[in-house]
Amino acid sequence: MTIKPLYFYIMALIGFFGLFALLMLWNTVLAPSSGFPVALILLVTVTPLLLPLRGLLSRNPRSCAWMGYLSLFYFIHGAIETYANTSQRLYPSLELIFSLMLFFGTTLYVRFSGK
Repeated sequence: MTIKPLYFYIMALIGFFGLFALLMLWNTVLAPSSGFPVALILLVTVTPLLLPLRGLLSRNPRSCAWMGYLSLFYFIHGAIETYANTSQRLYPSLELIFSLMLFFGTTLYVRFSGK
């Protein structure tokens, strides 16, 4: 039985687009910040995801590895927000799930793609 890297790539894409949509909606529509400008928050949270996007979409193993490393920062942010913000745990929990999907998807895709 051979493991197909396409399944891991699809999991990484679901994690990426889920994390991207969650961060966009969380900071603009669902719970916008009152202390900071929304544009600044989007610039800090969403822009790092866009840097290795072209390589991820073209299935470049090096870009996929960098995307996996980058997803760990979102995992840390989600874990801290889940612990610290007891009144609103749904959005950070979703951030945890999507960042883990992105991390494991990219890591296992690079491992089993054999390039």
